[in-house]
Amino acid sequence: MSGLDNPFWSSLNTRHAALAIRSGDTAARYPPEFAPFLGVADAEVGADEAVTPLLASGDSVVLLGVAPKLSSAWHLETFRPLAQMVREQPLDVVDGPPVIELDKSHRADVLALVALVYPHYFRPRTMALGRYFGIYVGGRLAAMIGERLGTDTHTEISAICTHPDFTGRGYARRLTALLTNRTLTGGRTPFLHVSYENVRAKSIYEHMGYRLRADIPFWSLRRA
Repeated sequence: MSGLDNPFWSSLNTRHAALAIRSGDTAARYPPEFAPFLGVADAEVGADEAVTPLLASGDSVVLLGVAPKLSSAWHLETFRPLAQMVREQPLDVVDGPPVIELDKSHRADVLALVALVYPHYFRPRTMALGRYFGIYVGGRLAAMIGERLGTDTHTEISAICTHPDFTGRGYARRLTALLTNRTLTGGRTPFLHVSYENVRAKSIYEHMGYRLRADIPFWSLRRA
């Protein structure tokens, strides 16, 4: 199994090992203020033993790729698999406004933008998981992109979003190409996850040259 087949677990044992909240050597999660993600070593891990110490009663997390064995103490909601896409070659960068690296001073703008267009899994400290970049137009954060999961060989591109007032200008393409190329220059392969329901975004990534690597199972797990 490739590390990308179990992306949360792989990231929590490599790129983000220092952040991992662990339950033995079979389960780990991100601190809730970073991301609602939990990973298990393999599908033979029992949730009652390994996951219970990591979730309070009524708490929920997201699983990607691999789910544990469950008893009646758990509720698992299954979603349509995500398309996991990769790119091994540099991309042409379209012209556009300057791109800046985002830091703590931009956090309020970032949180406002993701709350508007990407609200599902972004948390107050998600920006600490990697580098984030943005385009400002007229003093407003028009578009952004960032890094999230990763391994020793791969880095996930995430939070690609554009404010509705600035769509159709190629900002997302510009940011995606720039970060793709920076990732490749750094010696890692960029990958991303996109919902099949997000037809427009998936079509853009395909047109840019990202290819489908795998369909990744996707769940929400709640402790009853």
